[in-house]
Amino acid sequence: MKKDKYEIILISARELMCTENSPADITVDMIAKHAGIGKGSIYYYFKSKDEIIDAVIDRCYAAAIGEFLVSIKSMENALEKLRLLFRSILRSEFRDKSRNVIRELHLQNDIVTNYKLMMTSVKTISPIVTGLLAEGTEKGELHADYPEESSQMIVAMMTLLLDNSFFPQSDESRARKLKLYSRILDTCLKTAPGSFDFLSEPVDGE
Repeated sequence: MKKDKYEIILISARELMCTENSPADITVDMIAKHAGIGKGSIYYYFKSKDEIIDAVIDRCYAAAIGEFLVSIKSMENALEKLRLLFRSILRSEFRDKSRNVIRELHLQNDIVTNYKLMMTSVKTISPIVTGLLAEGTEKGELHADYPEESSQMIVAMMTLLLDNSFFPQSDESRARKLKLYSRILDTCLKTAPGSFDFLSEPVDGE
């Protein structure tokens, strides 16, 4: 039962965050009411509202990474794995507008929350990119002198480009920036021109 309430709290917070509510506007009372449980029950599992928000963000990125790890089980080419990782991130960010909290948070002008998004993405995604860059360099499929540092810069830059609080932008402007970003990746990783052009293309289902 304890686990059920924990899940209900996170699901309720996520649903509130997928609306036009900024995390700054959401309260523990709102989460409790939406979840249909007492406010005291929430504090049994979480110390604060911020801890709930952080848990929701962590879970969203973990879900995207989980999908990616399942998808690469039969893949051997590191560059293709890296391309698939980027596709997984974009699907996670922009797939379902009505249900995707990461997308909605990126589109809100909340600098504190968006800083959390960047920190979480770098923390969770960079280690995977580091491994892929090291593997690809060893196999000669791409080139990265400093896989760890390169991965941190690659992930941080993508997060910035997707974030609307740092760069208020139209869909067209975001696509142009992602196109330039794809060219930077090709140059820095010494991949064939156009290897990352899909980054600026519409996401499936959009």
